[in-house]
Amino acid sequence: MSSVDDPHISVLLGPLLRAVAPVSGTWVDGTFGAGGYARGLLAQGADKVIGIDRDPSVFSMAQEWAGEYGDRLKLVEGTFSDLDALAGEQVDGVVLDLGVSSMQLDQAERGFSFMRDGPLDMRMGGDGPTAADLLNTMPEQVIADVLYLYGEERASRRIAKAIVAARPLSRTGQLSDIVGGCLPRPKPGQSHPSTRTFQAIRIWVNDEFGQLVAGLSAAERALRPGGKLAVVSFHSLEDRIVKRFMQTRSNSAGGGSRHAPEVAQDEAAFTLPFRRAIGPDDSELAANPRSRSALLRVGIRTTAPAGRVDSQMLGLPRLSERGV
Repeated sequence: MSSVDDPHISVLLGPLLRAVAPVSGTWVDGTFGAGGYARGLLAQGADKVIGIDRDPSVFSMAQEWAGEYGDRLKLVEGTFSDLDALAGEQVDGVVLDLGVSSMQLDQAERGFSFMRDGPLDMRMGGDGPTAADLLNTMPEQVIADVLYLYGEERASRRIAKAIVAARPLSRTGQLSDIVGGCLPRPKPGQSHPSTRTFQAIRIWVNDEFGQLVAGLSAAERALRPGGKLAVVSFHSLEDRIVKRFMQTRSNSAGGGSRHAPEVAQDEAAFTLPFRRAIGPDDSELAANPRSRSALLRVGIRTTAPAGRVDSQMLGLPRLSERGV
């Protein structure tokens, strides 16, 4: 996610670079976007950055400046859930910036924004069903589950019922109007009524939680001993998954019940250099209000072999029926 004023300044860029210093060797920027993290890593001493993104439009935008880095910057289209295979080598660091970028929000034709009317798409890449495809075909209960589990929307059942009654939907404006009709007018300072619903549907369309779990595991496989994993999240459920992954893979999650059977632990794959997540400081909050929910977590790879992760242990929300 990027700054409103400058699309090349990524949220928590300064704290991230300080947290992973010194920067050297080969890094993967698994969510390339406007290239802010990649450029920051190259400026701080990375020999090479492999930039991965599922959105092909970001690479055409990067053509204006990518050439100045020559062979030090390699751009690859794909999802960060496959970052180990896409990198093709062991790496010294992995950076993941979760969520939707301001570039995507600002493009009405992408269908992410409730503030700008456009086709109800929301796909970060060009494949798979659109938001309209899912909302027009899925059962009301599944839609309600998505809104509640992925967006923490308390009025999920009411909104899902209204969506089904208004089918077929094709525009973001339609969906925003439907949600607005189900919720009270926001008070000053409150977020837009459609915020949670659009967030939940975007996560659903792009399988963002499933991608995140797979991406964290891929990073564990890709990082050489001493390699650093830095993840910036903007959503409480995303941060919960990242936090539990790092706690589980560092064996710092705490003991279970003394009455439960003891579970054998893998050798710790990460150490955690910071006890808590790192958030934005006052200057960043003033410059970029979108950073207010951002949290950075960092892990350092050990010599232990990569293991397997149980998505249920990470708190991954589960739908009763995915439907796609």
